[in-house]
Amino acid sequence: MEVEERATVPVTFDRNETPAVIRLEGAIDIGCAADLKAVLLEALASGGAARISVESATGMDVTAVQLLWAAECEARVSGMVLALEGPIPEALRATLEEAGFERFPLARDAEHASEVRE
Repeated sequence: MEVEERATVPVTFDRNETPAVIRLEGAIDIGCAADLKAVLLEALASGGAARISVESATGMDVTAVQLLWAAECEARVSGMVLALEGPIPEALRATLEEAGFERFPLARDAEHASEVRE
């Protein structure tokens, strides 16, 4: 008899933190794209700032990158701050940079920009 292991959820959204935090863990790929999209839409609907933590992510496919890119573009248009938070694992850094994420806001830069606006 096989024992089914309970996998960790790769995409979580902590609304109780200020600002809210979207956490990506493990391999973020087509298998969790629906969950990622739902969480990103929920964060965008909240209208407040949100951070995306990729510290525990081990990889990201093109689907995940496209969802993040689209969410950041939508956030920017609506005046919301959606920024990457914390360290970016080296294995993930090249993927994100090749996709143009060198322009994706980082939390420390977003905080500075909001301080300047106030």
